[in-house]
Amino acid sequence: MENTHNSFYNKTLEFSHKIMILCDQLKKSGLDYSVIKQMLRSATSIGANFAESRGAVSDADYLNKISISYKESLETKYWLDLFLLGKYISKEVYDIHYTDCDELSKILFTTIKKVKSK
Repeated sequence: MENTHNSFYNKTLEFSHKIMILCDQLKKSGLDYSVIKQMLRSATSIGANFAESRGAVSDADYLNKISISYKESLETKYWLDLFLLGKYISKEVYDIHYTDCDELSKILFTTIKKVKSK
């Protein structure tokens, strides 16, 4: 189980780093930084809450942190949709980041279902 956790942790870390780079590039687009910061916060929160879940003191605590990670992944996808709609990012950039985020979302959702079925 620990290897699975480490693998997912690394995926969230890599995703957060990619989004940090994207947000740094978006700063040059003229887009208001407060909007960019929203995506930065939601994207990095996916991994941060997962990291916190590793120290959960109960199943309820674990489920809470994983659920927050899942919700943050949905918010991140929203921001990616919005940036694509506004033509602040290309379809290619969108596809790369959306696919990564969607993979995280699916893993988190599956985890939530497993925990709830206990």
